[in-house]
Amino acid sequence: QVQLQESGPGLVKPSQTLSLTCTVSGGSTTTTYFWVWIRQPPGKGLEWMGAIAYNGITYYSPSLKSRTSISRDTSKNQFTLQLSSVTPEDTAVYYCARQTGWGTYDFWGQGTQVTVSS
Repeated sequence: QVQLQESGPGLVKPSQTLSLTCTVSGGSTTTTYFWVWIRQPPGKGLEWMGAIAYNGITYYSPSLKSRTSISRDTSKNQFTLQLSSVTPEDTAVYYCARQTGWGTYDFWGQGTQVTVSS
């Protein structure tokens, strides 16, 4: 059973960089599938932000590409999201997940609330 757990600060100031880490257990980020970040702002739907594939190639949402970076630490089986120049519109619950196909996710983290506020 694959498990994912998000970690990081719950409060970020405007203009700063949001950084979250997803720790994966029960599976490897280097062997199969895509490892993604998804967020849900209050009162809105899920937004796919980006992914890092098993081979290390990264993919980003066009609307967030200029501010987003996803990387991984294979020794710790973790992957990380960095979102720069945040504004209050970036306030959301952030999830990491495993994507197995187009719009298909089989394992999710529990989600972590991030609030952007001064």
